[in-house]
Amino acid sequence: MNDEELLGLLRDAARAVRDVIGGLQGRGLSGGRPTQYHADVVADDAAVAVLVRGGLRVLSEESDVSGDGPIVCVLDPIDGSTNFDRGIPYYSTSLCALDDEGALCSVVVNHATDTWYEAVRGAGATRDGHSIRPSGVLGLNAAIVSFSGLPSARGGWAQFRALGSASLELCAVADGSLDGYAVVANSRLSPWDYLGGIQVLGEAGGFVAELDGAPLVVADRSRRRPIAAGSGALLVELRAFVDGLGDGTHRKVVRPGA
Repeated sequence: MNDEELLGLLRDAARAVRDVIGGLQGRGLSGGRPTQYHADVVADDAAVAVLVRGGLRVLSEESDVSGDGPIVCVLDPIDGSTNFDRGIPYYSTSLCALDDEGALCSVVVNHATDTWYEAVRGAGATRDGHSIRPSGVLGLNAAIVSFSGLPSARGGWAQFRALGSASLELCAVADGSLDGYAVVANSRLSPWDYLGGIQVLGEAGGFVAELDGAPLVVADRSRRRPIAAGSGALLVELRAFVDGLGDGTHRKVVRPGA
């Protein structure tokens, strides 16, 4: 399977989710797992069926591992499930295909706005087919930043947001809508939350780190603390702020996939 065929398969899985969730807003929790919504289960069934039929192994937030094959797709059927259930138009399907070398290609789509982010290793990143780049803002005092978790102090940023969909927030750093993103307090993200977004960010020219120095590109259920920015200088300032909150330490700054 070449890159374009794989990208097409990820697109098909995202479209399958779009087609089944239309009437599911407000259905609430599934009852199967804490914080799992009815729509999560329906979306997962639709996406996994497409991906497994296409020959991929799938690691999904909602159903663990399905299928078999040399390429694994790390899937969040609905990233921002609470937003979706409550009618807040900021939720995505996030898919990242990994091979032995790391992130191969990714698709992150905001179904509420039909905005598509895509990345292929070594080929750059796009939003709705157009190449994207981060803002390049260098200082926290000029930055609009987004957080998972609640910062316990103000960090001197220009403005901040808490939008509820890590994959889309990372993509927003990639296209310059946001300047930075970080996990703070007790918040942790799983690979399906961030992998698609950090590949888009890396291919767009952005920077990412893991605050405890752990590897980010993994295909398991580990929890991580990613931090991202559109410039290396901003990443240094943003992580210094997060470290100052006493939530942990960082050891290494890398481009995604490095």
